[in-house]
Amino acid sequence: MANDLNIAITAIPLSYRSRLKAEICEHKGIGHPDSICDGVAEAASQALCRAYLEHTGAVQHHNVDKALLIGGEAKPRFGGGQILQPIRLIICGRAAPLPAPHTVQEIVQAAAHAYLSRHLHVPVNLFEIEVAVRSGSANLQQVFSRATAVAVANDTSFGVGYAPLSRLEQAVLHVADLLKSAPFRARFPAAGDDFKIMGRRIDSAMAFTIALALIDRHVARATDYQAIKQQVQQHIASALGAGHEIRINTLDAEQMQSESDAFLTVTGLSAEHGDDGQVGRGNRVNGLITPNRTMSLEAAAGKNPVAHVGKIYNVLAQQMAKELLAQLDNADEVSVQLLSAIGMPADQPQLVNVEVVRDGALNVAAKSLVHRIIVEQVAQISDVSRQLIEGKIPVF
Repeated sequence: MANDLNIAITAIPLSYRSRLKAEICEHKGIGHPDSICDGVAEAASQALCRAYLEHTGAVQHHNVDKALLIGGEAKPRFGGGQILQPIRLIICGRAAPLPAPHTVQEIVQAAAHAYLSRHLHVPVNLFEIEVAVRSGSANLQQVFSRATAVAVANDTSFGVGYAPLSRLEQAVLHVADLLKSAPFRARFPAAGDDFKIMGRRIDSAMAFTIALALIDRHVARATDYQAIKQQVQQHIASALGAGHEIRINTLDAEQMQSESDAFLTVTGLSAEHGDDGQVGRGNRVNGLITPNRTMSLEAAAGKNPVAHVGKIYNVLAQQMAKELLAQLDNADEVSVQLLSAIGMPADQPQLVNVEVVRDGALNVAAKSLVHRIIVEQVAQISDVSRQLIEGKIPVF
């Protein structure tokens, strides 16, 4: 069936990126409230997959892609403050039951606790976790009972991917990797897990506005806060190279008088008091939020990695775009859009739309190459699912 795919191929002679005078790109860090929701939801899905495989022999129907973080209350103080009310985290969705004595609720609860312990430098009791996962509808559950070699899509949705990343996109991810790296954390213990990077390009000039929560027990006074900010700014500037504008915590008062004049936290998370979060409001599967690109608004985190094309197709489209860019001669950019149909095997998309930016039209040999690569990539969809289950492919 793969050879019967509807594949549309368009050659675009002038790079879309080259026509843009300005560009915006964003990344939300691991401790951002939205990213916390994404991470917990994805951890819950992976844990359910493992439990289903162990106890039933196959991944069953589930989607735990709805999570809401309700911020707590805190009183930060230079030198150390206190938490007044914990963060509330609600995880909900649908999931097929597990054989007794195991329950979906206990699997999801344990996965959430484990994720928070492993990825955030805060006490787990900072979070109150509520699991509200119920059984799914009969018609969606029966998707998993069909005797097909590849899972049936449980939604009509689309996924998108593109390659390569722009210079700005690469720089934003570079700063993100720096801010969450172990050497950076060792050098700046006051840096919290919560950060957000907004990149801006005008012509060739790039600028970065960064929100970085600082931990109050590592900051004795206002002058120390300002000094740490300056040191972090210099460190990032050194990593990026000269010529870029970098601003950190721009809401801070110029003449800092008290803790309320700064992005100061007890835990390094804005979720302790200042912000709430939700699955799907953060990074796409490539780790970025890119309003100048074609984007899917699907919340990939927590979706079923076997049947939910809102997750699988976004990952697969990105892999396709990278492979096409690598193999096509004189290709400057490639974008791919995959469209599913609910009830159809996931390896039979309604449409594979490929756009190739290059000088000149695509000849017959190039189009044949595109077709072959697409067919090969679609045939590997089960391997994509396996890697998602094993947590080898990030989705936010």
